[in-house]
Amino acid sequence: MRQLFIIFLIGWPILSQSQDRYLVDWDAVGNEALSHFTELLRINTTNPPGNETAVANYLRNALARDEIEGRLYALEPGRDNLVARVTGNGSKLPILIMGHTDVVGVQRENWSVEPFDAVRRDGYIYGRGSLDDKDSVTAGLMLLLMLKRYQVELDRDVIFLAEAGEEGTPHVGIDFMVNEHWNEIDSQYCLAEGGGAVARDGQVRYVSIATAEKFPMRVQLVAHGTAGHGSAPRVDNAIAALSAAVAKLAAWQPPMRLNDTTEAYFERLATISPEEDAIRYRGILDPDQQARVQQYFALNDPRHYSILRTGISPTIISGGFRRNVIPTQAEATLDIRALPDENPEDFYDDMAAVINNPNVEIIPEGIYRPPGEPSSIDNEMFQMIESVNNRLFPQAITLPTMMAGSTDKAQMRAAGVPCYGFGPVLNEEDLAAGGGAHGDDERIPEDSLLQMIQFLWYTMIGIAATP
Repeated sequence: MRQLFIIFLIGWPILSQSQDRYLVDWDAVGNEALSHFTELLRINTTNPPGNETAVANYLRNALARDEIEGRLYALEPGRDNLVARVTGNGSKLPILIMGHTDVVGVQRENWSVEPFDAVRRDGYIYGRGSLDDKDSVTAGLMLLLMLKRYQVELDRDVIFLAEAGEEGTPHVGIDFMVNEHWNEIDSQYCLAEGGGAVARDGQVRYVSIATAEKFPMRVQLVAHGTAGHGSAPRVDNAIAALSAAVAKLAAWQPPMRLNDTTEAYFERLATISPEEDAIRYRGILDPDQQARVQQYFALNDPRHYSILRTGISPTIISGGFRRNVIPTQAEATLDIRALPDENPEDFYDDMAAVINNPNVEIIPEGIYRPPGEPSSIDNEMFQMIESVNNRLFPQAITLPTMMAGSTDKAQMRAAGVPCYGFGPVLNEEDLAAGGGAHGDDERIPEDSLLQMIQFLWYTMIGIAATP
């Protein structure tokens, strides 16, 4: 009886008519999840080359032990995607849970541990992919196992997609699944990476749920000129033309545009911020104060400045081969992150007008993340997410967030599926201390993995389980 009472208390944060039927032993769930997580971290799926099939096979075997079928789909050898589902009665449309199995590379000399050893130290788990994105993969795996083991009656299918190639090669992953196997992942909503909670002194202050994201529009600037001897300066010097073009674009401020996500974000963020910050967050919503606040963000808060507009960052510049030779051309790479409603062709035309030099050519790269409408914060899914967050972290608020980066949610949104990004609980002091996604010593707090699973479980029980 005492053991049952403890289990009941562990499950207490979320209770409703459908949710309180399942008395979950969260200690056991956490231990099993940690075992799967560490095994996945030890599989090197650095992209390139990927090797995602190794993870797909691990997941398929783990699911098969509970008689859940995992199907593999590959565009290229060694780069399998896995799809598995727990079926419902079909009275509602499915929900998709996504996580990508590839990771970015590492510079071993900058790590204090072996990047693929899943080292546990001081309350953290270190490993490439611990935050991006094998935590989401583990949470999706555990969700399906729990739904099957507890024999949860569902009104809708719950689908798990572990996709390859998110880190720069989506043609083998989400593009392949959307274009060639849509019936396997067709859904009403999807949940994937991109959000997370932030805690201060052990207490969660806010939970970010990504409801929109920018999309990349990278371009090459190529300046053309006449070659010559360095002793005779030329007015059509390619390096000078390129430098002027880069400087003009870096100083240019494209128009600011808010959307439903960013308006709600600043409005809600103001309610939990010190008054000095809150004045700015409210001010960005006031046309009379926007110019002043934008200037402050540009100088002091680039993260918030970046979600107000399409942004341009020069990242690579090159030209010339000898110090006494004026080169024929010089080149620069610009990393452009566009607002969801940006029209690329119109934006390129605006860039050309800013440069105002016919000797500088704008060459766009292919857009591999399509723009998509921000996902609504006024539907059953977001309301359920907010309800779950309120019960897991009653002292926190939920912030709909637009990501400056991009994820595989972009392709799902472009296909008409509202997507929402969730993630782990991170300590505020960790955010500025390194160890984040794509960083050296990437790490996740040990207890965050279980909290992600709880978030998924309670959300699915609330929105997918038969009342």
